[in-house]
Amino acid sequence: MATPVPALDMAAAAINLLPIPAALIAHRDDRFLLLTVNHPFRLAGLGTTPEQSPFIAQIGPRVQAFIDGDALREEFPWEFGDSVDCRYYRVTLARLVRNDERRCLVTLVDHTSELRTEHNLRREMMTDSLTGLSNRAGFSDRLETLMADQEQRARYAVLVLDLDRFSRVNACLGSMAGDELLITVARRLKGALRAHDILARTGGDEFGILLTLEEGPADADHVARRIQSALATPFRLSDFEIRVACSIGIAFGSSEVEEAEELIRHAQFAVKRSKISGRAEAYQTQAFDIAREQFGMETALRRAIENGLMRLTYQPICDLATGRIVSFEALARWTDEDGVQHSPNDFIPVAEESGLIVPLGRWAIEEAARTLAGWDAKAGGDCGVKLAVNLSAIQLQRDAIAPVVERALSLNGLPGSRFTLELTESALVTDPDRIAAIMHALKSLGTTIAMDDFGTGYSNLAYLQKLPIDVLKIDRSFITGMLADRDKIAIVRAILSLSQALGMKTTAEGIETNELAQTLAALGCTYGQGYVYARALEASAAYAYLEASAH
Repeated sequence: MATPVPALDMAAAAINLLPIPAALIAHRDDRFLLLTVNHPFRLAGLGTTPEQSPFIAQIGPRVQAFIDGDALREEFPWEFGDSVDCRYYRVTLARLVRNDERRCLVTLVDHTSELRTEHNLRREMMTDSLTGLSNRAGFSDRLETLMADQEQRARYAVLVLDLDRFSRVNACLGSMAGDELLITVARRLKGALRAHDILARTGGDEFGILLTLEEGPADADHVARRIQSALATPFRLSDFEIRVACSIGIAFGSSEVEEAEELIRHAQFAVKRSKISGRAEAYQTQAFDIAREQFGMETALRRAIENGLMRLTYQPICDLATGRIVSFEALARWTDEDGVQHSPNDFIPVAEESGLIVPLGRWAIEEAARTLAGWDAKAGGDCGVKLAVNLSAIQLQRDAIAPVVERALSLNGLPGSRFTLELTESALVTDPDRIAAIMHALKSLGTTIAMDDFGTGYSNLAYLQKLPIDVLKIDRSFITGMLADRDKIAIVRAILSLSQALGMKTTAEGIETNELAQTLAALGCTYGQGYVYARALEASAAYAYLEASAH
């Protein structure tokens, strides 16, 4: 007959078969007993006696609570070792009951490899591979952690820094030079920051900085000045010395701002203002509200264009010598579905920034052509006037204007000579050669080309001479109050002399009195436009005005 094997020996034999660290632990008389431990348990350095076991030292109270309790099973994570050689275990406690002695089986599954891989992948996902800095996700994650404490949010500020002209470096010197510049900029920025400030690369040529405000908001201004000073020294790339300026936006944390991304967006919004002002700008709620209104206007304007809520009004342009109406300028007007009239000074900039100026401009050209053809039909032939349509600089850049004009003229049976197209000086500055080609294409259709708001832009007079411009429109700022201002009279005389030398005609905008009209005619100005003749009129009223002036 076989000799019975003691239960403890059977448990020890079973535990020793396990490939993971395992131990049988009892607790009695306020003492832990390691009834048995297997080889992996000893190999992991978890001890062979209760007094020497780091496992008992750290997890003992939890094991005791489990043994004294009623749960059959419990799992929890445990870290063992220092930061350099830390091991990550999943500990399982399982209850064993024999007679009145309460014991438990402890097993440990090592997850170190998986967790380290996960940590490495997370670190890579949060790190910019080029500079080694945190990327946008890592920066946002760190900021989110700090903002979790609502009372501490006011201690932090976010700076967003955008490099000016970086795209030109990439275009001229190549992407490798651009990468080298970004790395060098990152080093300089790191040197300009305090030890506890956090630098990240949050975009292509955008950097984010998380500041701890020790002395209040003034800290952000000081750091911004140090950054600008650090970037003032030219960067050496290949055989070139590159000066890199930057735009800096600042957003301060507060209890009202709950999300990290929101604070970053505020700083990015301030960057846009910095690009205009040339200095570091702090986020202002009022400016953000204006931008939000503009987004709302953009949506409403898009619907207005799609649903036919836009209309053109027409302001007469008269020959100053004869008083005869020679043309009407078509001006876009918008009354929304609620009956609110929006000023062109408000919706045209929104249209240009959003790109809606392209469909809006096409509609204006087509509508003007339809209106003029309708007037001709009423008159039983050529009604005797031209229509002038304004072209935006953005429209010239993004749309094929000449084919659009040609199609509108053709569909309405109009010769090009019935159309005047008005461009501003700012349109020439954007891309002179391309705009010149567009102007020649328009001129080949027989249209008249007018330069609007002349005197307020930056056109090169030598270049101006080569362009097919027929009319210079003198900006109203020089005409208003001209009779009482010698300087304005001198400027107007100079423009008139220039136009005569170049063989161009002139139109004075903003004429409000007959005396002013007579003075301009005496000085040699060709045409006049302003309230002295009429305000902008609806299409039917403009035709009635034309008919009345002919009698």
